Amino acid sequence: MKEVREFEQLIANYYGADYAIATDCCTHAIELSLRYQNIKKATCPRYTYLSIPMTLEKLQIQWAFYGTYWKDYYYIGNTNIIDAAVYWKQDGYIPNTFMCLSFQYRKHLNLGRGGMILTNDKDAATQLKKMSYDGRVPDVLWAEQDVDTLGYHYYMTPETAQLGLSKLKQAKESEPKRWSYKDYPDISTMKVFNVK
Repeated sequence: MKEVREFEQLIANYYGADYAIATDCCTHAIELSLRYQNIKKATCPRYTYLSIPMTLEKLQIQWAFYGTYWKDYYYIGNTNIIDAAVYWKQDGYIPNTFMCLSFQYRKHLNLGRGGMILTNDKDAATQLKKMSYDGRVPDVLWAEQDVDTLGYHYYMTPETAQLGLSKLKQAKESEPKRWSYKDYPDISTMKVFNVK
């Protein structure tokens, strides 16, 4: 898992965060952040990817759409969780938030799949890492641990982290696309969200 640790550290350094927790995707990074904080009520922009309101529904969070016109990133309303899936900016971390990144194939640092949570909270980082990794502490055989945390099997593989390490220099040196709400349809009109 040394590749994952190194990739986490380099992304944290790039964004200016104290800690980074690698995940298998941004949606799961957001889910873990919601679970960690035990969020019960939230809002979601109408212009975003489908998985965000679906995650709120999955977690049985009381939620509603809101019509924010965002650029680069947006907050999950009523929380300090940021969907920064399309945000690539040096020193762009916003203090006291859980900023969730994506490395999906259309993103600036495209690894096919992968995500990360940025935070400046050491205790949260420790707990989120365990939550992403089946409740266990990395680098210790699971059968030798007395696991005390419910985990979700959302970890980033060493192979994905290694790909991130190999592509990071180029990503830092190239200009990212600027994303906004205009890149997404109004998903609040879709049938799946009108059955409630």
